[in-house]
Amino acid sequence: MKRVLITGANRGLGLELTRQYLERGDQVFAASRQPDSAADLQSLQSQYPDQLTLLALDVTSEDSLHAAHAAVAAKTEALDILVNNAGILPGHPGAGVGDDPGTQRLGQLRYADAMQVLATNAVGPLLVTQQFLDLLRKGRKSRIVSISTGLGSLTLKASGSQYHYSASKAAMNMYMRTLAAEAGHDDIVSIMVDPGWMRTDMGGTGAALLPADSARGIIRLTDQLHAEENGSFVTWQGKPVPW
Repeated sequence: MKRVLITGANRGLGLELTRQYLERGDQVFAASRQPDSAADLQSLQSQYPDQLTLLALDVTSEDSLHAAHAAVAAKTEALDILVNNAGILPGHPGAGVGDDPGTQRLGQLRYADAMQVLATNAVGPLLVTQQFLDLLRKGRKSRIVSISTGLGSLTLKASGSQYHYSASKAAMNMYMRTLAAEAGHDDIVSIMVDPGWMRTDMGGTGAALLPADSARGIIRLTDQLHAEENGSFVTWQGKPVPW
């Protein structure tokens, strides 16, 4: 049995990862900003009352991070897997930032939007990992998986769109690659994963990849990680992504 913490677990990929880890018998701590209104998570908790713990977590709030850590530490002495999945896409419903698509175009970009996206998508995963590092150090072959995107690749980026989102994911890649160099001394493997273009609220209906397939690949990838893969950037199928 693995002890797994997943951020942004209330929908999309995070919800599917939560479901699949529960189905195989793992203990899951599912974090979201408003777990009381997360109907799908509430349903899963009724199915798996002994395995699933719902956590309130805003990755941009130090107080929220401390409270979530205390809640997890009260139930387990260690974590084996951390999935940094929480993130926002400007212009997407529920993001709370840049709801007008016009603000995502050159000439209309806003400082406040940029800072909020960077805080959530880049700094957030770093500080979540820092907060729970003590529990990860006590885990069994602990793994940190941070959900990135091909849009965060400097090599692949060729479109004049998604300024803040792309930059935030590139920044997250650097933060987590830097952390990997230190975490590796504790035999913790940290990787960044492009989950693919998924058919979710964020990805849209035009995407061909189902969240269940991406989640299945990420779980398989995480289970098979070796020390030499620490700090790598790969797809959900384990193929290298250029930085």
